Amino acid sequence: MIKVSESAKTKISQLMTEEGFDIVKDYVRVGVKSGGCSGLSYELKFDHEQMDSDKLFEDNLVKIIVDKKSFLYLVGTTLEYSGGLNGKGFVFNNPNANRTCGCGESFSL
Repeated sequence: MIKVSESAKTKISQLMTEEGFDIVKDYVRVGVKSGGCSGLSYELKFDHEQMDSDKLFEDNLVKIIVDKKSFLYLVGTTLEYSGGLNGKGFVFNNPNANRTCGCGESFSL
């Protein structure tokens, strides 16, 4: 399960609308790839289609799709959004990460 905070839902809805996506029928694709200063980094983008191999979660009216490989790294994660003057943007609160970098965009297990 991947959770979405209220602040992340609000920002996702705004960005999806700006980019021509519909929060009711389209998806937020969350993934993990090699790279970043801690070894693995997060990916976040919008998608119109769900692949057969994707896992689908819905939380706070946001549909999240994750490929099976990335899901192993992301199970239990909460997606949050931190705005304001010192805000970081989208933040992944991942209970599986043993170490994260200062920017919060990469992690290791």
